[in-house]
Amino acid sequence: MTIKEAQDKVDGWIQTTGVRYFNELTNMAMLTEEVGEVARIMARRYGEQSEKESDKDKDLGDEMADVLFVLICLANQTGVDLTSALEKNLEKKTARDSTRHSNNPKLK
Repeated sequence: MTIKEAQDKVDGWIQTTGVRYFNELTNMAMLTEEVGEVARIMARRYGEQSEKESDKDKDLGDEMADVLFVLICLANQTGVDLTSALEKNLEKKTARDSTRHSNNPKLK
C-alpha cells in the first residue's frame, strides 16, 4: 500500500466506520497516547526496564500501526499530502546531512 492509498483508506474508514474525524486537538492527544504505548514497549522490551507480565503479549507492530493511523488522520484533517511531505523531508535531510553522519566518529 502506498502512503496515498493509506491516506485514502483511513479516510474511507473514518467516513464509514468512524462516522467522523475527532477534532485535531483530540487526535493530537490520541497520537501522544499511542506514542507513549510504543515507548512503554520499547523501554521494557529493548531498554533497561523490566517487562511486566501484562506487557509481554503487547504487539509492537499493532501499537506502531495505531500511531500511523492517528498520524494519517491528522494529515487528512489538515490537508497534508504525506507522500509529498516525506519526499521533501528526505530531500532536506539529504542536503543537510550529506556528510554529517559519515563524518561522525561516534557512528563508525
